[in-house]
Amino acid sequence: MDDNLNRNVDAIVIGGGIAGLQAALDLADQGFSVAVIEKDASVGGKMIRLSKVFPTLDCASCITTPKMAAAAHHERITLYTYCDLKSLQRVDGSVRADVIQRPRYVDAQKCIGCRKCEFTCPVMVADQEQGGFSPTKAIAIPFSNAIPQIAVLDPEHCMLCGRCERVCPTQAVDYFQKPRPFTVTARTAVITTGFEMTGMTDKPQYGRGTIPNLIDALQMERLLAPHGPYNRVLRPSDGKAPDSIAYIQCAGSRDISMGLSYCSRVCCMYAIKQAMLLSGSLPLADITIYYMDIRAFGKGYEQFFQNAQAMGINFVRAKVAAVEAGPDGSVRLHYEAQDGEGVTTSDHDLAVLSLGLIPAWHPDGICTLATGTDRFIEVLRPKLAPVQTSMAGVFTAGAASGPKDIVDTITEAGNAAMAAGRYLAAQPGSTPRPAETRADIEATVHIDG
Repeated sequence: MDDNLNRNVDAIVIGGGIAGLQAALDLADQGFSVAVIEKDASVGGKMIRLSKVFPTLDCASCITTPKMAAAAHHERITLYTYCDLKSLQRVDGSVRADVIQRPRYVDAQKCIGCRKCEFTCPVMVADQEQGGFSPTKAIAIPFSNAIPQIAVLDPEHCMLCGRCERVCPTQAVDYFQKPRPFTVTARTAVITTGFEMTGMTDKPQYGRGTIPNLIDALQMERLLAPHGPYNRVLRPSDGKAPDSIAYIQCAGSRDISMGLSYCSRVCCMYAIKQAMLLSGSLPLADITIYYMDIRAFGKGYEQFFQNAQAMGINFVRAKVAAVEAGPDGSVRLHYEAQDGEGVTTSDHDLAVLSLGLIPAWHPDGICTLATGTDRFIEVLRPKLAPVQTSMAGVFTAGAASGPKDIVDTITEAGNAAMAAGRYLAAQPGSTPRPAETRADIEATVHIDG
């Protein structure tokens, strides 16, 4: 391992979503040096992919992008993107993270984000940042406000035509780039690895991903976003504006057959939020939410639910048992309503699965952090110390320890930063040491930040 790539900082933050960014900023503002390790090519996490947030309907990008930029430009924060955490251990009283940076096949020190490589690339691939609905190139910057603005080459689809290499003004394209291991050592760590959603193919009763106009909630977020794939809400199969839209709640959560006996907590509210946004963009469409229970648990959430009812959104208390493809590209739902009408069938032009939330990262084989039966990171005292993990000096925040909404995630990230700061202050030499400046870091480290 190249010693030049090793770093010593005060705190490591694992995960660069909204929780990780908030924790990093709070720690850095206390005077501590912070390294943020992120698996994606850009920081921002799930929140930067959303259209708006509930219950205020504020722009999600308007909240997240300033925090992304603040972290990128903070002299006490270094961002390590496109990285995999291989080990997190306590060694001689410190926390040691062994990390491998995956190759972008683009030199991060040379790339200036001009996107000439992207414009000249002839290979089109499905853009997962847009839910797979629109194309992108085999080499591209992940999305318009990605941080850092560094291109990534997809080796599975690149045909090695050499056009991107020839057009690059700084000769940043490197087809022979290799994974690079490095180590970050700190006195404390905050785990903010977030969540993923259960797969569209996990439940056979819902078509296993073969029904063209049955999508998940994150894909609907992209359709609703002003910078989405179509700039309006259209059916993926034929590009028509849907006249009837259904939301299927608990499509994975509270379902023992899926292994998720718990409530994912945010599904009711984001479905209501999306339904309200859809009623604005498609005022003539019929929107129906099929639910078992509406769990409006936060401040203003019950009023948000009542506002949706007043707007004419239909709420049907029923568990959708099966979904299949209907005529003319429709989605056919089979359900039994709670009002005693028996088994009913309904057709909708577009349907959305409110999938369950599962942990995005698991410590098996990486560290000794304890997890609960739901596989989320276990905290020692949920009421008194909701951010303290089973490892001394290691804290957690956000959806890494269980499903949470954005408000609770940001609040908990601040709590974790405060707990980590107190832990650092209680150690010998408690005065925060002068943080390395970005110039100091770049003089010794050649990893994209």
